[in-house]
Amino acid sequence: MTDDFNHVTVLLNEAVEQLAIKPAGIYVDMTLGGGGHTAHLLEQLNDEGRVIAFDQDETAIRHAEKRFEKEIASGKLQLVHRNFRYLTQTLTENGLLGVDGILYDLGVSSPQFDDAKRGFTYRMDAPLDMRMDQSQPLTAETIVNEWDFNDLVRIFKRYGEERFAKQIARAIEQKRKTERITRTLELVDLIKAGIPAATRRTGGHPAKRVFQAIRIAVNDELGAIEDSLEQALQALNPDGRVAVITFQSLEDRIVKVMFKEASSVKEPPANLPILPDDLPTADYALVNRKPIYPSEAELAANPRAHSAKLRVIKRL
Repeated sequence: MTDDFNHVTVLLNEAVEQLAIKPAGIYVDMTLGGGGHTAHLLEQLNDEGRVIAFDQDETAIRHAEKRFEKEIASGKLQLVHRNFRYLTQTLTENGLLGVDGILYDLGVSSPQFDDAKRGFTYRMDAPLDMRMDQSQPLTAETIVNEWDFNDLVRIFKRYGEERFAKQIARAIEQKRKTERITRTLELVDLIKAGIPAATRRTGGHPAKRVFQAIRIAVNDELGAIEDSLEQALQALNPDGRVAVITFQSLEDRIVKVMFKEASSVKEPPANLPILPDDLPTADYALVNRKPIYPSEAELAANPRAHSAKLRVIKRL
């Protein structure tokens, strides 16, 4: 484990501000990471307030144990080394019936990208790993070498929106017939081989989409987001809020759709007489119709903020 777990938190003030913090409230940081949002939440609370922070990455948990030693000792902060899809189970174990706010900062944290040996980046040579929870058995190497051609094509298209999914999967399939693919830069070369040269010269790094797809598959990221958001909406106290920061379209689409469904009123059957007082109402409301984006100053200071979007919903 390294002590160097620096992470520039995106939309730090905006996300916490949108939770409309109650000083004595109970809040959940679903993505502890470097602890930026957790620290900002703790600053807003009095001695009765409490934060529960999730992370499946042991490195993040160990870093936070040092950084927040006093807050943990006082009971103001509880760290949970679990995937955030276990929210309901964790709250139940702690005797909590509801919370006042829940915050997500989705995607891979800067320290995970910057630690080459984790295998998340296509810019440095490393073992094909990509696990956020390093205790789980499934790795990127397993997917690349053992999943069949059709499954590779499916994830490259669905999770990476890669136009040349078949060609890349074919290049991988041919290579692994002779030797196992174990390194990130080996995979980068195979991806390049599957993409026409003219296409490789534009639109960013050619391996970006496939690496994203494999990472999502390794960590079941989209399934975990759906599971967790369902639980988060149910866990809110009245006036409680969920704030979600996303960094790519697949994540944002899930959040947008689930928030829209939760805040929409089901139409009554046609021609059924209903008194005004009996009209159905939604249990949730969108706090902002459109997502909140980083400021120009933040974009200038942190290039990784460019694709960030913040969406917020509240329980009525």
